[in-house]
Amino acid sequence: MQTRDRIKTPDTFWKALESLSISRAVLMRDANLPSRVFSSEGRMTTRQLFAMWEVLQTLGGDDIGLAVTETMHEATLPPSFLVAFHAKNVGEALYRVARFKALCAPEEFRVAVEGDGCAVTTAWTYAKQTEPDALTDATFTFLVNMVRAGTGQTLSPKGIELRRSRSERLETWYDCPISWNAPHARITFNKADLEIPFTSYNSELLAMLDAALNADLNKAENSTSLTDQVRWHLRRALTAGRPELRSIARDMAISERSLQRHLKSEGHSFKSLLSDTRRQLAREYLDEPYFDISEIAYLLGYEDQGSFYRAFQKWEHQTPAEWRSRIPDSPDKVPNDT
Repeated sequence: MQTRDRIKTPDTFWKALESLSISRAVLMRDANLPSRVFSSEGRMTTRQLFAMWEVLQTLGGDDIGLAVTETMHEATLPPSFLVAFHAKNVGEALYRVARFKALCAPEEFRVAVEGDGCAVTTAWTYAKQTEPDALTDATFTFLVNMVRAGTGQTLSPKGIELRRSRSERLETWYDCPISWNAPHARITFNKADLEIPFTSYNSELLAMLDAALNADLNKAENSTSLTDQVRWHLRRALTAGRPELRSIARDMAISERSLQRHLKSEGHSFKSLLSDTRRQLAREYLDEPYFDISEIAYLLGYEDQGSFYRAFQKWEHQTPAEWRSRIPDSPDKVPNDT
């Protein structure tokens, strides 16, 4: 389970950008990225990742996501993605991507069979804004490219919904119905295609890769305290309303009583963690000028704006507007009359 806002970008991605003649120095400058994100052990936050893809779209054009996919080579992929290329069939490959996505990003990769289709959507745990179109394109084209490479067939999705404007290049590449300017992004494969075998299926290689990746996942899970796990679930659940102990315990596959007992042993309670998580998120959201205070109240699961105001004043001894006025060019900045 992914608990931290730290994203590892594989070396093959940076090599793809070099092939596309996109300068790391320009990308770092325009996206305001620290140089360490380009190192072999570098990590970036969701905010930095989104900023990078916004700049990539400016530098490489609206179809940069597809261009990156076409430039990346299977042989140089990290084990967490390579394992999907050697799956037994299309369906298993999609579920393997979902299984191991947590190793490189705080991203929830959802695969759901619905009627005669299999829909894939993504959700970023720490996102404060909509996923950049270029990043969505890169994700969806990667999946289709994986399916085509694995099966050796030019398979097309059942349909795609994209938030972006129309692209003739993508229409030709996907070769399937596409809904442009949609309210959300989703790619749907034909349910019948899930059973198509991969010609690249390699059971021995999969066994070795699975063993290594499962060890990494277990290490990550065991090194994370229950408190941090609850914080992660709270962040993800807050926008759907005020999370309850019952729902969080169910998501974590633990009884309410056991959850309370373990939290107490770590010096916390569910109520205090909910308050702390809201306080942290409130500060983060208020630092972003494009969020209205009424929107922040909703994102934090408050029933009304007044409840949020009272809670924030209790935390910080000032109003949300006063807190936000510290930010240069904030819409709530108090004018200086001196």
